[in-house]
Amino acid sequence: MSTDTLSIGRLHGFDLADKLLLLVSITCSAAYFVAQRWQPYPGNFILKGLCVTPLALMAFHSLRAGDGLVLGTALLFSGVGDVLLDLDPQRLFVMGLVSFLVAHLFYVLLYVRNRPRPLRVSSRQWLLILSVLIYSAVLARWLWPDLGGLAWPVAAYVCVLTAMVVMAVLVRPGQPWVTLGALLFLLSDSLIAVNKFKLPVAYRDYLVWSTYYLGQCGIALGFLQDKLVAE
Repeated sequence: MSTDTLSIGRLHGFDLADKLLLLVSITCSAAYFVAQRWQPYPGNFILKGLCVTPLALMAFHSLRAGDGLVLGTALLFSGVGDVLLDLDPQRLFVMGLVSFLVAHLFYVLLYVRNRPRPLRVSSRQWLLILSVLIYSAVLARWLWPDLGGLAWPVAAYVCVLTAMVVMAVLVRPGQPWVTLGALLFLLSDSLIAVNKFKLPVAYRDYLVWSTYYLGQCGIALGFLQDKLVAE
């Protein structure tokens, strides 16, 4: 791995406002992670909303053009989904699911807008894509008998989530953080689904939040870093 792939750690291209927003995001995420054991507590949904939303503001501020709008909107819908699932994870589950589904659609649009031309797919990419497709299919088949009335909404969500991950693998071969972020997002949602519909997952809250937040950071910061350095 070249040093260029690690450049995200040095925040090339980000100005002071971006770094302050990132600091707010990381601080709130760390606080939310630590406070998992005390949930629910007053204002927990506000703290959660302040984790990913600053990343959306970074996207709007840093790029300003089309890509910034698309990435920022994806992150903003993710932040809305975070708040909905913390306000009432039972009654607002479907609304949260829809919010994240829309976020994934915007991520897919972002990847399509930035696809390499011509698109060349390596054998390593094909192997990873095949693995993702098999993983999603097996997971969906395993969960299906226990989904009840949520079977089709969950199936639609799994399809869109899988498409997002596949597109991340296809069109961002030069930015491994984006691909890694998408894979972590898939893992996080898998843990949520298994815990909700199949069987309890040990340390679920900590595992779900860490993989989810790192996944969002990988996608957002990886993409922003790539675009800002290229400008």
